[in-house]
Amino acid sequence: MLFLPAAALCCLCSVLVAMAAELIQDQLSLTRRVGGSVSFSCGGTDQCYNSYVFWYQKKERETFTRILRFDKSNGGVEKGYNHPQKDDFTAVKKQNDCELKIDKVKRSHKASYYCSCWKSAPHRWYYFIFGSGTKLYVTASDEQVVKPVVSVYPAAPRAHLEGKSSLLCLASAMFPPRVQFSWKRQKEDGPLEELPPAEGEQLELTESGRSAAVLLIHQPENSTYKYNCYVKHEGGTVEAPTQQEVPAPAASCPPEREPAHPAALQQAPLGLLDPLQPQCRVKLLCLLYTVLIVKSLVYCCGLSLLMSLRNKGPSTNCTHAD
Repeated sequence: MLFLPAAALCCLCSVLVAMAAELIQDQLSLTRRVGGSVSFSCGGTDQCYNSYVFWYQKKERETFTRILRFDKSNGGVEKGYNHPQKDDFTAVKKQNDCELKIDKVKRSHKASYYCSCWKSAPHRWYYFIFGSGTKLYVTASDEQVVKPVVSVYPAAPRAHLEGKSSLLCLASAMFPPRVQFSWKRQKEDGPLEELPPAEGEQLELTESGRSAAVLLIHQPENSTYKYNCYVKHEGGTVEAPTQQEVPAPAASCPPEREPAHPAALQQAPLGLLDPLQPQCRVKLLCLLYTVLIVKSLVYCCGLSLLMSLRNKGPSTNCTHAD
C-alpha cells in the first residue's frame, strides 16, 4: 500500500523539478500582418542534455503539436512529425541559442509557440523542460501594438485578510492582450528592490480587454513600504503612475475593520471587493443549499404522488348478470 503514495510523491517531485528549470522565451507575444515574417527566440539551451531543441505549436482548444527538431551542433532540421504546416517553418542557430522562423505569416499561424529539450537529472533519468511560450497574433489591417494603461488600488480592507495587506494592479486598453505582472517595493527613501517571493503571493485574473494581478503582502513588522507595479507587454514595460504605501502591520491584536479606500470602491474592477464577511458568506451558502434541497424534495414527492394516482385510475372490472 505504501508503493502508490511513494510513486505519486516521486512523480510530483519530478514535475516540480521540471517546472523549476525552464528555457528562456522573453517575448510574451508578437504581432504580425498576414504575409510578414516572424522569429521566436529560445534561450538557456546550454542546460539541455544534448544538442536537440524541439519546437511546439499550441492553438486555442487544441493540444500541443510538435513542429520540428533542431540540432544546434550542425544546424540540421528534422520535420518528420506530420505537422500540417511543417513547410512554413524553419529553425536557425543564433549564438548559443536558436530561433523558430516563419517567412510568410498566415492567419492559421495564430498560436502559442514553445521550445523544449531534454534535461538530465541525478540517477540517470531525463525529463523535458519548456520555455514560457510566445503567442503570435496575426492581423490583416493596420492594427498597431498599444501599451496598457496601468493603475494600482488597495484590493480589500485588512480586516478581511487577518491583518495582511493586498494590492490590485490593473492593465487595460492594450493590444495584444497578453501581459506579465511584477512588483517592486521601496522602504522610505531607500532604493527600489525586487519583492522577495516569501513576502508576497500573486493571483492573476483575465477578462476581455483587461488583466489584473492581486498581490497579498506578508510585510515584516515595523516596516512601511511603497509598492510599484510593472506590466510587461509587447510594446514595452509600463510602470504604474503612482505608488501605493502599505503601513507596517500591528504587532499585537489584529486591527479593527478598516473602510475600503474610496478609489477602490469606485474603480476597482472584476468583483474583487467583497462586502460580506466570511461567516456571512458561509451562512448564506448553507441557507441557499437548504432551500434547494427542500425544493427538490417537494418536487419529487409531488411528482411521485401524481404518478401513483395516474397508475391507479378508475376500476374497469365489471360483473355481468347472465
